[in-house]
Amino acid sequence: MFEEMRNRRAARRITPGDGRPLRPFRWWQLPYRSLFYLRLPDGGGGQAVYAVDVRRGQDQTSAQAKADLYLDGRHHARSRLPAAFPVPGGTVEVRLSKFGLRRCHYVTTKGTEHLLVPDRDSAEGRRAHLDRAHPALSRGIGAFSLTALVVSLAVLAGQLVEHITAVPAVAEHVGALTSPVHPSVGGNIVLTLITLSAGTERALRLRYNRLLDGTAG
Repeated sequence: MFEEMRNRRAARRITPGDGRPLRPFRWWQLPYRSLFYLRLPDGGGGQAVYAVDVRRGQDQTSAQAKADLYLDGRHHARSRLPAAFPVPGGTVEVRLSKFGLRRCHYVTTKGTEHLLVPDRDSAEGRRAHLDRAHPALSRGIGAFSLTALVVSLAVLAGQLVEHITAVPAVAEHVGALTSPVHPSVGGNIVLTLITLSAGTERALRLRYNRLLDGTAG
């Protein structure tokens, strides 16, 4: 029942497309545009090509945040985010995070999920190419991003606990706790920049963890 209600809400967010052509990806769109593709059987022995075009950095809670679906190069539908476009055999789900895309997956009626293929020239496509061409380097970058977010979360948690236990009413019951790490102003700036870079790198791979990426975002 919950799934049916969610699908109905998603359907109300969709409006028909206007048939305009899909614009090719340009290098200057790297900071803000994401473009993904999905090929599905067209029922006549061929393939239909779906494309999801979405701008990163939108506020997903805003009514202005939209994603566009193209079919064989023509604008097929538009939806407010988060989006769930019905396509043959399932649904294309699109969600944003603070750093980029959280989801751009094809979910079949059987519940199987498949990540859509990013445009080769997009930031996600370039990151995927690095993963294929240099898997060891890619794993190292991914491990660094994960470690950076874990460290950032630990520092944030320590500072939060210290502030909470500084309240007299709380200190009376649990005592005053001191964070073992107190970064300088410069250290906090560096940590913030590293955290933003790590979150962005993970978003390019559509990796999302509510605790790590949600807190960092």
